[in-house]
Amino acid sequence: MTVAPMLPIPPERSEWTVDDLGDLPEDLPYELVNGRLIVPSPTALHQDLCVELLLALRVNCPPDYLVSIDLSMRIDRRNEPRPDVVAIRREHANRSPVPVEDALLAVEVISPTSTFRDLYDKAKVYAHAGVHTYWVVDPLHEKMTLTEYTLSPSGEYEVATHTEDLFVTERPWKVSVDLPALTARRAGLLARDEE
Repeated sequence: MTVAPMLPIPPERSEWTVDDLGDLPEDLPYELVNGRLIVPSPTALHQDLCVELLLALRVNCPPDYLVSIDLSMRIDRRNEPRPDVVAIRREHANRSPVPVEDALLAVEVISPTSTFRDLYDKAKVYAHAGVHTYWVVDPLHEKMTLTEYTLSPSGEYEVATHTEDLFVTERPWKVSVDLPALTARRAGLLARDEE
């Protein structure tokens, strides 16, 4: 009789740094935010919305850039977040984590367990790292909203746009996101789920 291999258990720590991440299994999806290790478990609905946002961003994406989902960005010793969607320089297409200096846009889609982290913790981390534009998409209410934040001269984010309608911007390039269509798509998927 052979014994099945044991799954590695991450060591318990109250504070994590990027140096500690080598102790984790290589295939474990994680993010590090303010020294806190987070192992996300997104729903298919969440991931569907991330793909829709990626597709909207890809329409006019310049050739020197690339849009990706769920990509680690190295910021500092206590922060290696994984934005739901990120726009980076194409030269980093085969790299992980990606240097945050080359991120033009980070996008987070709020989930019931990430609201505070996405609206406050990650906003501060991305702003401090110099990510010029940050979008927060909130699908948790009847109408989906998108808030676009831009980096102010003081190094903090300011609200540039908050809408539940058609969102159009030139940052990081010309992009339009049809929030009513995404809200209807979500409602349709949820209705099928309840049948």
